[in-house]
Amino acid sequence: MLDRLDGVAVFVETVDAGGFARAAERLALTRSAVAKAIARLETRLGVRLFHRTTRALSLTEDGQIYYERCVRAMDELREAEALLESGRQEVSGRLRVAMPVLFGRLCVAPILLELAREHPNLELDLCFSDRPTDIIAERIDLAIRNGKLGPATGQLRSRRLSSQRKVLCASPHYLAARGHPADTQSFDGHDALLYWRADYVQPWTLPDVEGKLIEVTLSSRFRFDDLAVVADAAAAGLGIAWLPHWLVRDSLQDGRLIALFEERPHASVECHALWPVSQHMPLRLRLAIDTLVSRLPGAVEG
Repeated sequence: MLDRLDGVAVFVETVDAGGFARAAERLALTRSAVAKAIARLETRLGVRLFHRTTRALSLTEDGQIYYERCVRAMDELREAEALLESGRQEVSGRLRVAMPVLFGRLCVAPILLELAREHPNLELDLCFSDRPTDIIAERIDLAIRNGKLGPATGQLRSRRLSSQRKVLCASPHYLAARGHPADTQSFDGHDALLYWRADYVQPWTLPDVEGKLIEVTLSSRFRFDDLAVVADAAAAGLGIAWLPHWLVRDSLQDGRLIALFEERPHASVECHALWPVSQHMPLRLRLAIDTLVSRLPGAVEG
């Protein structure tokens, strides 16, 4: 029976990754080892699982049928592992987590790495990307999302992790040279440092004199698709920025940046954890979510 499982995980990972090379990276194997595992599996099954060309790899009809059954079987195995693990206090097994690049690197990853240090049998696959992640198709155990969530689906569960305060800020040098803006609804005579992605410039959500949050759409000669560079440009005195407090906290504390309109209410960005629905939630997943809730910047209860 054991020989029938040989190569199955490699086969599923190859399909999910879209090729031998990417699967090899995910599995920490060589491309040759992945190709040989697939070849042995095809020989044992007596069918061809993939159409192979120099530029593309796609499933045959038999391969598609086999893949769907393998995924179902592996999900059953994970359910069995979760059921067994729920009766133990020891956290073990692999947790595959997807997160935004900057927020993940500065805020999420340090927490999860500390969790892994506390639990030596916990394995982590940390995936950093600002593109939308297909949690089910990419077999992600836990995804961290900032901003509004899309429509709810029956395949995913979510939990609010934190509420991240946004700060309007500029350097002392810039403010000395250009003065403070008169109001949050008008930045005439000032340079705004804007965050944009895929040709979409993120509007600023700022409080008016009555404290009501209003979206302000600005034009500027400075646009960046990296929040860290926006923060660097603000500290360098190039303009006013609207950034997450966790990103500029140190710069505010040491005086490189000054927060504006602090007496008014602040906008915030919600952070959520998402994970696939399953009958039994693995202890490692539950612990990771609970830990993020308690330790993330701006963490909230519940």
